[in-house]
Amino acid sequence: MKPLDGLAWTNRFAELGPAFFTELPAQGLPEPHWVAHSLACAALLGWPADWTSRDDALAVFAGNAVWPGMRPLATVYSGHQFGVWAGQLGDGRALWLGEVDTPNGPHELQLKGGGLTPYSRRGDGRAVLRSSIREFLCSEAMAALGVPTTRALCITGSALPVRREAVETAAIVTRVAPSFVRFGHFEHFAHHDQLDALRRLADWFIAAHAPECADAPEPVVALLRKVSLQTADLVAHWQAIGFCHGVMNTDNMSMLGLTLDYGPFGFMDAFDPGHICNHSDDRGRYAYARQPGVAFWNLHALAQALLPLLDGEPEAAGERLLEAVESYRERFAGQMLMRMRAKLGLAGDDAGDQALADDLLKHMAASSADFTVTFRRLSRALTDPEPLRDLFIDRDALDAWLARWRPRTAPDAQARMMAVNPAVVLRNHLAEGAIRAADQGDFSETERLLKVLSSPYDEPELPSDAALPPDWAQSLEVSCSS
Repeated sequence: MKPLDGLAWTNRFAELGPAFFTELPAQGLPEPHWVAHSLACAALLGWPADWTSRDDALAVFAGNAVWPGMRPLATVYSGHQFGVWAGQLGDGRALWLGEVDTPNGPHELQLKGGGLTPYSRRGDGRAVLRSSIREFLCSEAMAALGVPTTRALCITGSALPVRREAVETAAIVTRVAPSFVRFGHFEHFAHHDQLDALRRLADWFIAAHAPECADAPEPVVALLRKVSLQTADLVAHWQAIGFCHGVMNTDNMSMLGLTLDYGPFGFMDAFDPGHICNHSDDRGRYAYARQPGVAFWNLHALAQALLPLLDGEPEAAGERLLEAVESYRERFAGQMLMRMRAKLGLAGDDAGDQALADDLLKHMAASSADFTVTFRRLSRALTDPEPLRDLFIDRDALDAWLARWRPRTAPDAQARMMAVNPAVVLRNHLAEGAIRAADQGDFSETERLLKVLSSPYDEPELPSDAALPPDWAQSLEVSCSS
């Protein structure tokens, strides 16, 4: 009997009752095959490295079978999309398989692309190979970078045709997280005045995922403060690595402060504070520089959803919730400065550190200097500044900045900076290379990239993985269909 035969499925979310989900099986993939799997994610679950060799594993993660204890269901939620109330949404192409005990605590497994659900609206419930490879690789890359994120266990594929802008092939990515509960779950029940369900959800979430809040004078306020602080930490980490989420709707915001729903994401190449990674974002609501403010806005939407759960006059209760949300501002500013000090290799704290970081970013923007390459070359600039200078148009301005920076660096600045400024991130052109090979049935580039991205602070064997993007990369676009 192999270790996976004894998995314990706890399925705590299912205890909430049918108002929160619809139970249904997946619509499996015909003639499925393995595309990729993550040994690191399997290790997180405590699964053996050869778990994919089980005869039934492919069937389970292609949506054609379940293991004993799994309880497939699609959850209902609502949310604000691009700042506008969108009404009922829900898991339109995601199916929750269940929650399993692991050495790292309970984790939920979810199929993305498992077919139609009652919440699919006008969609087909499917995911395509292209988007599944992007989500799989970025989920695991972000984890290796230390960014809070949902994880990706595996991808299964099929020749089943799926129409997007063109006809593509279907795939399913299996996602893993302690919880997939979103801001939108709370918004749904608040908007529909289902206060008993809203309270049940809040009580359940606190008991399952934020037990320290239960003993607070007002547990819901304590929960909102916790979520606000976690969200501040998350967005500061995004900004520090040049990551753009692309679609920060409230239904894509995790109650655990995880990066959730990898769609039109992108790591910046040339630094531009106004960079828009999502081709569908016509007004630039989710541009890089706006991400911190959007997160703050989303927290206010969550606070509004939680307001009916507080006792007393609504105005006073609202003030207590707003105070909890305000904790985001100070936390984000502190986390952002801490991360920039680390990226610059600074010794201790100085009142001028914020200006020093801001001025470098201004010089980068003026020269359209590559975000990742700039900070990686800066890590070596104390001994060899020339490769860094090659990225800037106004080298005199950079030299003046370097003269201010050098006296502030720590004795071991280079080692510190190399440990926080990655050599490799999942740029769009790297993902595109894996996708194009996979479209021809060759998944070796996906496997290779996964290995490279699992050690992002090490110099890769192929210099091109860490090099400036090729010219053709500028023509790549990602959208909400990605």
